[in-house]
Amino acid sequence: MFSVYEILRDNWLLLLVGQYPSGPLGGIVATLILSVLGIVLAFPLSVLLALARLSPWRLLRWPATVLVYVVRGVPLLMVILWVYFLVPILIGRDVSGFTTMLCTLVIYEGAYLSEVVRAGIQALPKGQTEAARALGHSHLGTMWFVILPQALYNMLPSMLSQFISTIKETTLGYVINVQELTFAANQINNQLLTKPFQVFFILAMTYYAVCFSLTQLAQWLERRIAHKRLGAVLVKTSEDGVSLPPPAVVNP
Repeated sequence: MFSVYEILRDNWLLLLVGQYPSGPLGGIVATLILSVLGIVLAFPLSVLLALARLSPWRLLRWPATVLVYVVRGVPLLMVILWVYFLVPILIGRDVSGFTTMLCTLVIYEGAYLSEVVRAGIQALPKGQTEAARALGHSHLGTMWFVILPQALYNMLPSMLSQFISTIKETTLGYVINVQELTFAANQINNQLLTKPFQVFFILAMTYYAVCFSLTQLAQWLERRIAHKRLGAVLVKTSEDGVSLPPPAVVNP
């Protein structure tokens, strides 16, 4: 255990920011930046894919369905390798490992998030869509102004859970030399040579601490949304003249 403390004391800066400012930004900061950018850029793609999957037009629905099924059906490592070799061919020049991994996450998380968005839309009562269409909204207008704002609010905990998965998926960036947290831990291991268990124990505990904190945040969001929904139901019941259950009596 003492050696774990020594490794942390001597290498905490490398685990935090990599070789920055003497080299590229890395460590856990690069991992978080990569995860945030990946999930933020994947979100618009996921909404478009979900709307296409729910579209009444086959020309949109079928290609989106094929794309989502293919991306979700192959390992993330395969998508990384596809992007790694395909992007330089498309743009005519090499790209960094960070850019390659970011493009991969946008495609991969976009496909996964699209199913979350689609499920959130389908979970809303059909009366919402019928009422919007009765008011004269088109299909796109109904989705944009009525359905999506409600569905996205309900999906916040699921989207945060997907963000946690994204953090763990960035570890595969190691295979294309993305200088994130796993890369920094491997650099430390190569320097010490004799303490691989301690180094990767620190790495595992760091991922656990970050993901556990975000999981707690997701659960808090889920409880808050559930509480607001319950409050809305009670208010509506009271306005309709239905008697509400008496408040619980707390014994002194």
